Amino acid sequence: SSWTCGFEFLFISDIYSVKSETLTQPDSVTVQPGHTLSITCTVSYSVSAGPGYWTAWIRQPAGKGLEWIGRHCSGCTVVLKDSLKSKFSINVDSSSKTVTLTGNNMQPGDSAVYYCAREPQSHREYVELYKNTSGCYSLMSLH
Repeated sequence: SSWTCGFEFLFISDIYSVKSETLTQPDSVTVQPGHTLSITCTVSYSVSAGPGYWTAWIRQPAGKGLEWIGRHCSGCTVVLKDSLKSKFSINVDSSSKTVTLTGNNMQPGDSAVYYCAREPQSHREYVELYKNTSGCYSLMSLH
């Protein structure tokens, strides 16, 4: 049998503006085995204040997937992937708006494309809640 569903509609959302940001890093860096890697990412946004200003480092070895290394956020500690904590560190210079990835004792297995990227400070949640005439609810949440 068919039926028509009437519904009430409730939409809850964070409202925010979107703007583009620029992150610039060197085209290439060469490091001898056993030596230290240093890659500096210069960004267009403040790395010292305000919500939403997290900068991450990610790498991708040839023929493999992306690997998240870690990130810096304003007003909190640097977070690194557990398995890479002894390999990498991330340092920030707020005056020059730079976020630097340092890797120690680099080996051929660490060869990869290294990316700096901006992360959102929090996952904004979008919720749509529908209530049909029989009292059923349908909830959709997008992060």
